[in-house]
Amino acid sequence: MTTSSNPVPDISILARARAALSGAEAIVAAVGGRVAELCGPAGDFDLAALNRHQAEAHGYAWMASYLEILRATLGWAEELEARGKFGELPRLLVEIGFGEYLAQLGHGIAMSQDEIIRPDRYGLDDEARRFLAAPQVRSFTSNGSRTRASLIALLRQSGPDAVVDSGDAGDETAAMIRREFKAYAREKIAPHAPAWHQANALIPMDLVAELARLGVFGMTTPPEFGGSGLGAEAMCVVTEELSAGYIGVGSLGTRSEIASELIRLGGTQEQREYWLPRIASGETLPTAVFTEPNTGSDLANLTTRARREGDVYHVYGAKTWITHAARADLMVLLARTGEPNSGHRGLTMFLAEKPRGTDGDPFPAHGMSGGEIHVLGYRGMREYELGFDGFEIPAANVLGGVEGQGFRQLMTTFELARIQTAARALGVAQNAFELGFRYALERIQFGQPLIEFPRVYGKLAWMAAEQAMVRQLVKRAARLKETGARCDVEAGMAKLVAARVAWSAADNALQIHGGNGYANEYPISRLLCDARILNIFEGAAEIQAQVIARGLLQGGRGKDARSGAAGRQPL
Repeated sequence: MTTSSNPVPDISILARARAALSGAEAIVAAVGGRVAELCGPAGDFDLAALNRHQAEAHGYAWMASYLEILRATLGWAEELEARGKFGELPRLLVEIGFGEYLAQLGHGIAMSQDEIIRPDRYGLDDEARRFLAAPQVRSFTSNGSRTRASLIALLRQSGPDAVVDSGDAGDETAAMIRREFKAYAREKIAPHAPAWHQANALIPMDLVAELARLGVFGMTTPPEFGGSGLGAEAMCVVTEELSAGYIGVGSLGTRSEIASELIRLGGTQEQREYWLPRIASGETLPTAVFTEPNTGSDLANLTTRARREGDVYHVYGAKTWITHAARADLMVLLARTGEPNSGHRGLTMFLAEKPRGTDGDPFPAHGMSGGEIHVLGYRGMREYELGFDGFEIPAANVLGGVEGQGFRQLMTTFELARIQTAARALGVAQNAFELGFRYALERIQFGQPLIEFPRVYGKLAWMAAEQAMVRQLVKRAARLKETGARCDVEAGMAKLVAARVAWSAADNALQIHGGNGYANEYPISRLLCDARILNIFEGAAEIQAQVIARGLLQGGRGKDARSGAAGRQPL
């Protein structure tokens, strides 16, 4: 839809998208240039300056994340067009998605409920107005209500699954894996999720064994170590579908991926040969033991100590927010072996074996105790506080055989863990969208289904479009990870936005349910609790924005931002 005073040429949607994307790149580059000046006034990156100008820097991170999502969405659409599959559904998703993200880039992005970052924060009021007034940008931002109505009309015919399916168009392997795990989740997981949640029950071991047989715990592990070697993108598809059934089940594989990645990249050959096949087969259930009560994300300053005495280390200290700790057989445990003030250089990673606990005796190991942390959602594995008082680890179980490498080893796992967490978030968002869509179809108010009302179908249409767009960023980050290239910025972007998408979808779907959504008997109430944690664990939203901003500005990227690039090459 256009105005007669400034008409848009009748060109294809993809041509318009390319032109609008060029304008978005310019406005984000301008923001990057201003932030680079704030965070490196002398020309060199200054971390203290970044911390002083955190709001501006984090706003840049959000804007750059939007830009990468637009790029990923356009790339997906162009691939569909090349395959002759760019039909009405993906066209509408692109129209809606580009329209909303372009408008937010020009008017302001909500970093949280009460923190909206606008171009005027950077002195770019005029540039933003020119960007929004550009005909190709306005061709997307001016037709939101019409395209949203058209999308919902189409989905009432094809069903909400069509949105997810369109994201795999052209990738038969991903589509096949998705069909298999979607069917499995709907049959074996989703019907039981409400009862598991209400009872705070551990996921049954027979289900864990089934997941192991399906290869869930070895998706990225090379075949020579017992895994399937399908890679990060396949892992994301599986994680998303299992999380759509129940986030607790979708998260089971996260611990295996973290442990396997640590061992594969940092372990000795003997450690790889021993542990990787056991983890991939599900024989060994691992857990990650990193966080401490007083450090949170500040892992470089953790205080749990491991003191060597002969061929054994004795561990002393406390850990918290340890998932699945009682039932785990192996802890990948980060502890300090250096002096108290040795920072990240004094940290060592251990492969700490422990006996599997029971409900009656959750932590039978000598020198180790624990207690459950009761949580609102994200149940099925349970969260624990752990105490160590002389817990023994053989010296041969130092990861890689060398002290002082723990922090560096841990950093190598964050990329994959954050990409997988983004996939978990998409699974929760997908479930919320489907629940909201179905309820809006069935619920009659004032003589018609809820889905007929613009503010209801508008919410649903935006859920569908944003999930479709962010899914493409997650896929691209996973593909980049598979190349072996560094992708901390891309993984952070995927996790940052996907977590917000999950919360927004759950909140809006509950709103569509009205009062019923607040009742325990309706699954959407559980999803709201499950979605909230995604913005916190694996790096809170503020940490993700810090990682992204620092990555864009540091190591010459700030100079890129000053010279007119967006600070990062397209994914």
